[in-house]
Amino acid sequence: MDALLASYASDSDSDGGEAAAVPAGSPEVPEPSALLPPPPLDLLQPPNFLDYSAMAQGSRVRSFPHVEGNYAVHVYIPVVIPSDAKKQLALAMKRAASLVPDLYAVDADYALSELCKDEQKLEKVLLSREFHVSLGRPVAVQVHQIDSFIAMLRQKFQSQQRYWMEFNKWEHFVNDDCTRSFLSLEVTRTGLLEISKQILMVDEVYRRHGLPEFYKNPRPHISLVWALGDISDKLKQAIKDIEKYHSSMSSLQKCNVRCRFSRVVCKVGKKVYDICRIAD
Repeated sequence: MDALLASYASDSDSDGGEAAAVPAGSPEVPEPSALLPPPPLDLLQPPNFLDYSAMAQGSRVRSFPHVEGNYAVHVYIPVVIPSDAKKQLALAMKRAASLVPDLYAVDADYALSELCKDEQKLEKVLLSREFHVSLGRPVAVQVHQIDSFIAMLRQKFQSQQRYWMEFNKWEHFVNDDCTRSFLSLEVTRTGLLEISKQILMVDEVYRRHGLPEFYKNPRPHISLVWALGDISDKLKQAIKDIEKYHSSMSSLQKCNVRCRFSRVVCKVGKKVYDICRIAD
C-alpha cells in the first residue's frame, strides 16, 4: 500500500510559494505535466474497505441539556451477538427496514435501509458491535460525585457470578420524552431475575447520589435500531411481521440470542470504568 501511494506525486505543495533550491548533482525534477495522475481511489483501499461516509446518518436529540461540570453516566452490561445468531438477526433487520424505512443502527447511526443492501456492511456496522443492557437510567452526574459513584458501584458488584441471558422477545420502546423509538430484543425468561437484582443494586447507588432510579418494572433488553419520534404503530407492525416469519421456521432456524453475563461497566462522559469482570 505504501509503495502504491509513494508512486503517485501530488502538486498540492506547489501553490503560493517559491521553487525550492535543488542541490547540485540531484536528479532533475520533472515538470508537473510529467507527473503521474492521481490513482483511482479503489486502488488505495484495502479489499475489505467499507465506505461509511457514503451512508445516510440519523440525527439524535440529547436526553438532557449539557451543563458545565456535569458528565453523562450510563451503567450497563456489554453484550456481543453470538455468531450463530447473526444470520437470523440480519433477516429480521431486512424485514424491519422494508416496513419502516427511517430506522438507524444504534450508536453507529447509519441508515438500516442502506446497511441492508450489503451483507458485509450490515454485519460489521450493526451486528458485530457491542450492545448493552441498561442497569440504570442515563443521567448527568456532577464531577465531584464521580469517584464515590464508581467506588460504590464496585463495592456492590464485587461478588457477581456468571449467568445466561436469553434475548427471546422482539419489542419496541420509546424514550421518556418521546423523541426516539427503538426496535429491541427483550429478556423475559433466562437471566431476568439476575438482571433485575443488579438493577436494584444500581438503584441504591443512584439514590445515595440523588439520581433518579430505574423504572419500577424493568424490562431488560438490547436495542438494535432506532428512529426519530414515537413510531410505535409502525414498529408493532414490523414486530408482527418478524414474529410471523420466525414462527414459520423450524426451531433450529429460529433466532436465539443467548449470551453469558461476564461484565458490568460504567461510562462517564467518554471514559469507561470496569465495575466488575468475571474471568473466563
